[in-house]
Amino acid sequence: MIKREVIGRYRGSFLGLLWTFVNPILMLAIYTFVFGVVFKIRLDPQSTDIYDDKFAFALLLFTGLILFNLFSECLSRSPGLVLANVNYVKKVIFPLEILPLVSLGSALFHAGISFLVLLTFMLVIDHPIHWTLICLPVIVLPLLLLIMGLSWMLASIGVYVRDIGQFIGLILTMLLFLSPIFYPASALPESVRDYLFLNPLSFVIEQARAVILYGQLPDWSGLVIYYMLASIFAWAGLTWFMKTRKGFADVL
Repeated sequence: MIKREVIGRYRGSFLGLLWTFVNPILMLAIYTFVFGVVFKIRLDPQSTDIYDDKFAFALLLFTGLILFNLFSECLSRSPGLVLANVNYVKKVIFPLEILPLVSLGSALFHAGISFLVLLTFMLVIDHPIHWTLICLPVIVLPLLLLIMGLSWMLASIGVYVRDIGQFIGLILTMLLFLSPIFYPASALPESVRDYLFLNPLSFVIEQARAVILYGQLPDWSGLVIYYMLASIFAWAGLTWFMKTRKGFADVL
């Protein structure tokens, strides 16, 4: 189903699956030109070791956007997952709970391609590839658990409350600017910085940048807490979905 989801998105297009590479390459080129050449944004030398590089802000921005797009793509589609697969609802033997997993698998495929583009770009500009990169899956996994928990909840609520899809769009737009995507967390005053990490994306984005761009090890204690909270949220989301799915057929 994941394979069908990915291929179906580009079916009929001239480039087909090549769009999965073309899109992130074009976006990274635009970020580099706009922020590194036009605006000539340089980062604070006290916050990062790549501040003197004209590509630094593009790398910072692109890394954050990859994770945000993974989160955003899954959540924006979640309210309509069951509604778009009404034929499965009437099939008792079909496990409806895998629908969010299919959406997540598709989003992960595109995120993986974007990470390959990012790493290739780092090699081209002679930016060091740090060994700490191997810690990235450990950082991303709890985010995937959180995404699944939210997706199960939204997929269920979307059956009963159709307006939830519009509401989620507004929330995702707010999160885009309230997450440290267009700026590093270190750029904010300390009095505000703590509140930034109430956003579940902030910690993951900052840790991903640490292992990819700066060669730093993750905050292990923070990751343990994040894993615990994300696991609880995933369990709660799945439990909610399984309890409420009994009424899907009546509503649809």
